[in-house]
Amino acid sequence: MSQDICVVVPTIREYECMRSYFANARNHGFDLDRLHVVLVTEDFCETDEMAAMLEDEGVSGEVFDGSRREEWYDDHGVSEYSHVVPAASHAETSFGLLYMWVHDEFDYGFFIDDDTLPHPDEDFFGTHMANLAFEGELESVASDEQWVNVLYQNADEHGLYPRGYPYSAMNETVETGTAEIGGGEVVASQGLWTNVPDLDAVRILMDGDLEGQAQTRTSSDDFDDDFVAERGNYLTVCSMNLAFRREVIPAFYQLPMDDNEWDVGRFDDIWSGVFLKRACDVLGTRIYNGAPLCEHNKAPRSTFDDLNNEVPGLELNEHLWRVIDDVGGDADSYAGVFEAMADELADGDWEAYNNGAFFNYVGEHMRDWLDCLATLRPASGFAADRERVVADD
Repeated sequence: MSQDICVVVPTIREYECMRSYFANARNHGFDLDRLHVVLVTEDFCETDEMAAMLEDEGVSGEVFDGSRREEWYDDHGVSEYSHVVPAASHAETSFGLLYMWVHDEFDYGFFIDDDTLPHPDEDFFGTHMANLAFEGELESVASDEQWVNVLYQNADEHGLYPRGYPYSAMNETVETGTAEIGGGEVVASQGLWTNVPDLDAVRILMDGDLEGQAQTRTSSDDFDDDFVAERGNYLTVCSMNLAFRREVIPAFYQLPMDDNEWDVGRFDDIWSGVFLKRACDVLGTRIYNGAPLCEHNKAPRSTFDDLNNEVPGLELNEHLWRVIDDVGGDADSYAGVFEAMADELADGDWEAYNNGAFFNYVGEHMRDWLDCLATLRPASGFAADRERVVADD
């Protein structure tokens, strides 16, 4: 079981937070030898110090700044696809997915943001792994708007909707039931967050905060039982506290943001979650939500800077889920569903939307993502399937 988990951490300054995650693992008896940590950073960052931190902790890992990522692409024959991972963007987490894809030993991946900390009383890694292995009954949540607010459990008190939740889906009527979850059915585990909620800039401004955080904070009391979103319902998936099975990588591309001519940003994990949820609904799998909670300590910054990054994509975010909601229904793999969604976006006419051509751009990048994965593993069945799709096109 040695090193079957790849932990991907995008970081430019707060990499020392990982010491708290390693301490949490030790305190709860989780075997750190299972982890291999990939710190995704920039050339101007303290790469030597990051590597020294991993060595001091006795945890396997590597540090990839921009220059080393370019070397990695060259070494693996995928330089022509380096554009699928945008520069200086949170979506650089996609590099971690490419890294995982090359290494057969990694059955599981984790995304951890560097402005988070584990709750000391919760077994962070162990709880995520238990969620991925979950079998039994779990609360199932749906709404009349086909969207589930992951903060719904105390929404009557705090009134919060998370970053990426469509404005047109607000004021929904929530229905809860019970889902019977089979073994291997959970393919992703989303842990939620206390302290600073994950809100978009418009909602932060409405909450009266000019420093990119929120006046309203969340605590453990705002979260009850764990849950899944019902089939046909979407939810926001935030990559700050997330575990997943290797099999979802073809459909879990963190979308290209920030480094584009439309200046669309801040929706990389949100849109990847929409695509993954569609794939899960087609394939009969689940995204588990709730524990383990993490403490989100978002650094102060101008709310208006975030607003400038989000505005170019706000209208598109209202429509993306409707565009792909009935796509890929006859596919039998994550790659197959993802390919169908890529084609829908790449070939569509989106002139009716502000910055609609960004949908075409995203669709083309999704196709390149699949081609990159196939190139990285040319002898795999995945690569053979991809060659047949490209030939048919």
